[in-house]
This record gives sequence, C-alpha cells and structure tokens, in this order.
Amino acid sequence: QVQLVESGGGLVQAGGSLRLSCAGIGMSISNYAIMWYRQAPGSRELVASISVVDYTYYADSVKGRFTISRDNAKNTIYLQMNSLKPEDTAVYSCTAQDTTSPRTVWGRGTQVTVSS
Repeated sequence: QVQLVESGGGLVQAGGSLRLSCAGIGMSISNYAIMWYRQAPGSRELVASISVVDYTYYADSVKGRFTISRDNAKNTIYLQMNSLKPEDTAVYSCTAQDTTSPRTVWGRGTQVTVSS
C-alpha cells in the first residue's frame, strides 16, 4: 500500500524548533515532487516544496525559517522549522506528486502547536 506518514509534530514555545518527517511507504520518494501544506481553521497554505532535482519553494511566511530537504536513502522528506511563531500553529501534511503519472499521495498530517 502506497502511503506517506508524517511525524515530529508537537507543542513548542515560540522561538523554538521542530523537525517534521514525511516517510514514504510502498513508494520511492525520489520519483516524486513533495509539498508540505499546513491547515489552520479557515486557511490552507502551501508551506514548502521540493522537486525531484531538489529545486525548493517556500511561502513568504516561512522563508528564512523553514528548510525542506530529502533523504532518498531513507525515503524521507524533512521540514526543519526554526524560530517558530504562534501563527505557525496548524496541521502539517505532506503530499507527493508523481512526476511521471497523475498519481498523488496524501499524508494524514501532524499537529504543530506553538505557544506564546
């Protein structure tokens, strides 16, 4: 079964850091572009993405604080989040887009809560 499993969320104080992981199961993430989304009440935002050749994109709201990376050997994508703010509080989920077919794989998400 093809799936993505996120981990690493939790409760952190403002200014702290978390590293989210997105592990591919039954799939090789090296063939996929990966996107991290976050969803808070009333909003959904593309936070960061990484292509199969490691081109990266960041939303203005996280630029300079978040870093997306991939480890193909571990079949895992990471989102390093530094200098966290209360407005970063959301459910973070990863999505994988196959670059050779219309297949899209969705993760279930992990909660990140930043206290002030």
